[in-house]
Amino acid sequence: MAEKEQEKGFIDVGNLNMYYEIHGKGRPLVMIHGGGSTIETTFGRIIPALSEHFQLILMELQAHGHTADREQATSFAQDALDIVQLLAHLNIQKAHFLGFSNGGHTAIEIALNQPTIVNRLILASTFYKREAAPAAFWDGFESATLDSLPPVLKEGFLAANNDEHALSRMFAQDVQKMKAFKGWTAEQIQSLSMPTLVINGNKDVGSLEHAVEMCQMIPNAELAVFPGGHGTYLGTVESLENGVWPAFNATELVLSFLSK
Repeated sequence: MAEKEQEKGFIDVGNLNMYYEIHGKGRPLVMIHGGGSTIETTFGRIIPALSEHFQLILMELQAHGHTADREQATSFAQDALDIVQLLAHLNIQKAHFLGFSNGGHTAIEIALNQPTIVNRLILASTFYKREAAPAAFWDGFESATLDSLPPVLKEGFLAANNDEHALSRMFAQDVQKMKAFKGWTAEQIQSLSMPTLVINGNKDVGSLEHAVEMCQMIPNAELAVFPGGHGTYLGTVESLENGVWPAFNATELVLSFLSK
């Protein structure tokens, strides 16, 4: 497709009117936000730097932000299909992919099932099996209510879609998606052949041991560990203390990895 400095709108993908944005120009980089999030809440702080070097393709997944819900449960497999259809509409045949948290799970689905469209893959704060996170993390979904969602994520959602009912639907969909999480087999992870960068915070949801293990399983993978929690290095709004982004961040590392 012709390079675009900025574009936004909606494209129908499988009976879903999906919201997307394009920033910058250059080689395409598809960026997939985390659970409970929007484009802005996950990636708002790194879009300016990355868009100077790449054409960023960002979207809001089913029930998130500007994108409506379907009359069916969300899943990582369905999110992956939606993104592949979006890219087909945009005539993007191959791209780098960066997925954060749940977005990384969706990126794994794409890499496994549509490997020919993936150039380089970045899995940020992503795990491939339930054992990567403590039991308390999974137990929390059994009693989760909307009050469990960080206020900054509620504010971010309502800034994109000022509908309290839609916010509740998004939260319920994400909770069910995680309750149903089964992950992937070791053989599937080992089959990922594209250059991959695994990124973790040293106080992340998934353990450091798991990040090391996943990196060692993927044949052509590198590992980076940053100080902080779940997404601090990307500047995700829910990870920032008093809204302040620390001096360390992953922008230069991402640019270096994708430019190889």
